[in-house]
Amino acid sequence: MSKISSGISSLDGLIDSLYIGDNVVWEVDAGTSYDVFMQNFIRQSFDDSQRVIYVSFNRSPQTILNEISKILSPEHFILIDCFTSGKGKNDNTFLRFYENPTHLNIIRINNPKSIEEFTKTLNSIEDSFSFGVRYVFDSMTGMQDLWGNESDTYKFFTYMCPRLYDLGTVAYWFLEKDAHSQSFKANLRHITQVVFDLYKRRDKLYIKALKLNNRQDREAFKPHLYEIDDRDVIITFPRREPAGDIGNRIREIRTRLGISQKELADKIDLTPSFISQLESNQISPSLSSFLQICNALGVNPGQFLEDKKPGMTSWLIRKEMVFSSPASLENGVRVHNIIKDERFFAGIIIFQPGTTLNKHFSHHKTPEFIHVLKGEFFVTVEDRIERLRTGDSVYLKESLPSQWWNEGGEEAEILVVW
Repeated sequence: MSKISSGISSLDGLIDSLYIGDNVVWEVDAGTSYDVFMQNFIRQSFDDSQRVIYVSFNRSPQTILNEISKILSPEHFILIDCFTSGKGKNDNTFLRFYENPTHLNIIRINNPKSIEEFTKTLNSIEDSFSFGVRYVFDSMTGMQDLWGNESDTYKFFTYMCPRLYDLGTVAYWFLEKDAHSQSFKANLRHITQVVFDLYKRRDKLYIKALKLNNRQDREAFKPHLYEIDDRDVIITFPRREPAGDIGNRIREIRTRLGISQKELADKIDLTPSFISQLESNQISPSLSSFLQICNALGVNPGQFLEDKKPGMTSWLIRKEMVFSSPASLENGVRVHNIIKDERFFAGIIIFQPGTTLNKHFSHHKTPEFIHVLKGEFFVTVEDRIERLRTGDSVYLKESLPSQWWNEGGEEAEILVVW
């Protein structure tokens, strides 16, 4: 399957790049700087000499041009303006933009409330171009506000999403998550190929995939911190202990083979910037990208992951051994066994943000000791609810919890011994 870059190397590494045909829905919170993801996608499309059709329901043409002026490639840009005669209500402030001639291809929809007129215009533009045009729909929330209900917005999406997929495009769709019902968002996720959740917790920004078609690695479904550096996005990857030195090993093998970073990037459809960050251990690769790198370098993946440190003993349990093979207890809850035999169990249980477990981990009758290693969450025992924080412990003799939940924005970890 053909891949393209999102324009953000750390995002490409997390999701194994974008695939031709992807419709990417972004569910965003206020204050998450989602426009930077949009602008990097547009810039990358221009760099790839691809046309971008920008469909605006939420921003005036002048605002859009101001935002992308530094990256604008006029011959590759088409703006479909549903704002001026929509939310802009044909105000003279916005109509004045059209009084000055421009060399840009800007099409104003005179009656954007008419879904038929809008769709007909969009289809006529699509039909005039060859395979591979890329799209940005700046606000499905703006569509809904203009068209009056979720039903019409959903009908348009169910028509357009498969059409764009068949045309071999990549399209970004943005929506403000709190402005839409859960059923509407669930229906979009069912149809589209990729869904991201951008949210903010305690002044920190997080990205999490809610859907990724045709990707094997599950790392992207975990919350990842991201930061905005100028106009770039830097996604923080958790350090993977078995591959802690993987970047240095990749660089050693690559240089020994006489392959440049660009040549390696071209072999695996990633960017040289991603390879550079990987080799300096700023990021870790997804499983798919890691296997592609191994194949491109002609090495066995085991060469990177083997523990070269001496002194392994039968009584020592290394961290990487514990976290190498997690078992899923429920969606969002992982169990990492430390020791498990007929006499003794010790393990680490990790709760992802927003996870609820409506049962206990086990049903045995023996006493059980639980210690909170990181984070905070709630537990219900005999109809009593308690908040547990880092350093708190629970000792169960007979009673078993009926519910655990983590409503914070960070993972919570507990050590369980029985």
